[in-house]
Amino acid sequence: MRTLRAAIVDDEPLARARLRRLLGEEQAVEVVAEFGDGEAAARELPSLAADVVFLDVRMPQLDGFAMLDRLPPALRPLVVFVTAYSEHAVQAFDARALDYLVKPVAPDRLRDSVARARRQLGQGEAVAAGAAPAAAYPERLVVPDGARLRIVPVQEIECVLAQGNYVELRMGGRGVLLRETMANIQTRLDPRLFVRIHRSRIVRIDLIEQIEPCGAGQYVLRMRGGMRITSGRRYRAQLRGALGLPLAGEGQGRD
Repeated sequence: MRTLRAAIVDDEPLARARLRRLLGEEQAVEVVAEFGDGEAAARELPSLAADVVFLDVRMPQLDGFAMLDRLPPALRPLVVFVTAYSEHAVQAFDARALDYLVKPVAPDRLRDSVARARRQLGQGEAVAAGAAPAAAYPERLVVPDGARLRIVPVQEIECVLAQGNYVELRMGGRGVLLRETMANIQTRLDPRLFVRIHRSRIVRIDLIEQIEPCGAGQYVLRMRGGMRITSGRRYRAQLRGALGLPLAGEGQGRD
């Protein structure tokens, strides 16, 4: 296991010290630099060859987002935001952050972030060695929930259903609403794990327990959690391909 080179940017000395201590408890992690302000970090980070930066959002003069904007894209390390304010999560993931940690940082969440950084760097090294690049899909979705933000692990999503101007993420018999279009949410879900079966329905492939033809190229799917979902005719090829079924000569239809 190669050493992960980490930098810390936070204007609070105690927060830097805690993060340095927690990172020191992780295997093969070296803190190569610490910065107490965004200006110094923007100036020095490009020359450090850091793999990942643990970055505070709210800092005087130059906040975390503005600091990132000053870094040349080719020299920008992976970014894990570390902040006391949960309301910046959506903006953080829009900035392609690897993760978003809320202070005080829990050791197990930090360990998860370190593991994710290793996986991401491993993909990049595989591409550099000539392997085909793997598309990066988020492992979590940020869903506004009143004044709070809910972090939804993608692996827990059973299906996605269109609900007017929203989509409903169904998980374990409950659902949460996200203001998003079906087309956009589909681009954020790994097609190796999810398949669109209808203009208003996406399902997780490995949670399909039973499939039953119901005429004219449509199917009724029974999910592991008990839901029964009907597919659309124009999506039959995607569904059968995702399940490894041979394409049948069924009639055409609009949906």
